[in-house]
Amino acid sequence: MATKVGSKGLTRRQLLSRATVAGASFVVGSGFMAARNAAWATELTALKPTTFATLVQMARDIYPHDKIDDQYYVMAVKGYDTTDAAPEIEAGIAALDAAARGKGNASYLDTAWEKDRVAILRGTEESAFFQKVRGGLVTGLYNQKAVWPVFGYEGESYSKGGYINRGFDDIDWL
Repeated sequence: MATKVGSKGLTRRQLLSRATVAGASFVVGSGFMAARNAAWATELTALKPTTFATLVQMARDIYPHDKIDDQYYVMAVKGYDTTDAAPEIEAGIAALDAAARGKGNASYLDTAWEKDRVAILRGTEESAFFQKVRGGLVTGLYNQKAVWPVFGYEGESYSKGGYINRGFDDIDWL
């Protein structure tokens, strides 16, 4: 795959396609992070890229949905990438990594099996950090209109005449 690089450097599309070929997470400049499969990319302002990647994995492990892409988890935790929240998040992820090392893994993110990551999370579920992230995910993930169809939720009904005229008797599991 030969691609000419002009005097302006790589285009964003070329950069992402090369990242896909390389198959690894990468950071470009300060604060740009893309996934291993280039399915999502985001600019970071306060968190370290590894911290943010760990936060995304943690979000996926807390509320696992195979039918929801990582990009929605990224949007759900993006609010923690602020200068005010960063110290607490960095410290929480450091504690999570320490717990993972205690179980024989290099870090939480490097823990290969989901059941092992969940066991690590169970050990931290009483912490303020875990409760903050878990609580934020409830609204951060499930208030995204793009994920509603995955769960069969059609949204509010008031603007469409209310549930009497739309959806009142849709329940087929009773």
